[in-house]
This record gives sequence, structure tokens and C-alpha cells, in this order.
Amino acid sequence: MTGGTRCNGGLGILGGTFDPVHYGHLRIALELCQALALAEVRFMPCRQPPHRGTPAASARDRCNMLRLALAEQRGFVVDERELRRAGPSYMVDSLSSLRAEAGRRPLCLLLGMDAFNSLETWHRWERLVELAHLVVVDRPGADCAPSPAVADLLARCRVSDPRPLRQRPAGCILLQTVTRLEISASRIRELVRKGLSPRYLLPEKVLEYIWREGLYRS
Repeated sequence: MTGGTRCNGGLGILGGTFDPVHYGHLRIALELCQALALAEVRFMPCRQPPHRGTPAASARDRCNMLRLALAEQRGFVVDERELRRAGPSYMVDSLSSLRAEAGRRPLCLLLGMDAFNSLETWHRWERLVELAHLVVVDRPGADCAPSPAVADLLARCRVSDPRPLRQRPAGCILLQTVTRLEISASRIRELVRKGLSPRYLLPEKVLEYIWREGLYRS
């Protein structure tokens, strides 16, 4: 931080099951890292998703696949705090612990448009923008409108460019366009289950791990 108020070297947070991680996750993270001048992107696999079923792969396997996928990209790291915490993986708890570590460093929670539109269903959802900036990206298939409460939050906090996200620790919402890759983890799991190859949808090292460990076959 310089000049008493300016905060540099923001951290991006990308949460999800990563079951498995694929190029859709990685490309979004890379483009947002560059657009926002982030110092680091934390990939945060959840232990117990509050809004969906139990992941098909174990926490250990999902972490191992993430490490393989991120190994060659500087600034991409795995953050295991949700895997170490018992109970549902609430993002507000993760951001609270990360904020305690980061001080006034900018935090940017990276969200798909579909997740943002349903933000009102998240645990203590209004607290999220107090802890971090929200960076919302368009994703294939996100065709629903935000609830009135989420639309009101967007109207109050929206900014038009990334500069305020580098100058404040939290509080802004930025809508950011990224390259659309229509890849889904569920489709990858389906291909593997059918004995078909999902090659070119995810990193080769991740695919090799899936074959070697026999993941998603039943």
C-alpha cells in the first residue's frame, strides 16, 4: 500500500468444486488476472457445496488435479481453507479469514453471472461485498436475471473499469467480459463415464490423473 490509501497487488479468489478443473476455469482466471492486474489467483475448492450435491471426486483428488493444472502458471495457487473447515463451505467464512490475513489488500471474488444472479441465496450474502470486490463474468447458459435485491446491490456498487478495484480493499462490483469456453465439469465426467475421451477440454496432466486413478467411471 502506498500513499496511505492506495492498495496494490490484489488477490483473486475463484471458488468451486473443480470436479475436475478444466480450461474454462483456467482461461477465466488468466484473463481476469491480466485485466485486473492481480498479484495472485487463489483457486479455492469447496469441501461441502451449500447449493449442490457432494462432489464426485474426493477432496484429495480434486486438490491433486488442481495442483497439476496450476503448476506451470505463476501466481495461480491452491487455497485449501474450505477443505480444512468442517460443515458447509460458505464463501463468507472463507473471505472473512482471508481478509484477516490480507489486511487492506484488495480481494476480488471471481463469479460467473449465473452465481451472481442467485447471490441472494448465499449465506450472509450482503457481507460478501464488504469483504471483497465482486468481479462478475459472463458464462455460457447464464440467462436468468438477478433478483431485485441483487439488482439493487449492483446498482449501488457497480464500477465501469478495474481501477477502483486496485485502490480499495473491497466494495465494488465489476462486470467483465471474458472469452467464452463452453466447457463443463459435468460433461467431462459424462464422457469419462461413457469411456470417451475429454482430451482438449482440460489439461493433459489432469486427464492422465483421471485415467490413472480411475475417477468418474461409475
